[in-house]
Amino acid sequence: MPKSRFTESQIVAALKQVESGRKVRDVCHELHVSQTTYYAWRTKYGGMDVSGVQRLRDIEAEHGKLKRMYAELAMENHTLKALIAKKS
Repeated sequence: MPKSRFTESQIVAALKQVESGRKVRDVCHELHVSQTTYYAWRTKYGGMDVSGVQRLRDIEAEHGKLKRMYAELAMENHTLKALIAKKS
């Protein structure tokens, strides 16, 4: 997934602008993004503040780390079971 040009705080600020009454079209034009991108941001970050977005990023990083750990352990387990089966 490509890195966004915008930080999470900038995205949250754009969402807050629309919540305060600005038109989606105007905010998107100012940021040079499509309305589809805005609605994707709203789906992911809607209702969050900057600290909530930071927490989400930390949780996603931890989730990725745990998935990698599980994959390594599953591979080890499978290898050990295959080795035991050959010895039997």
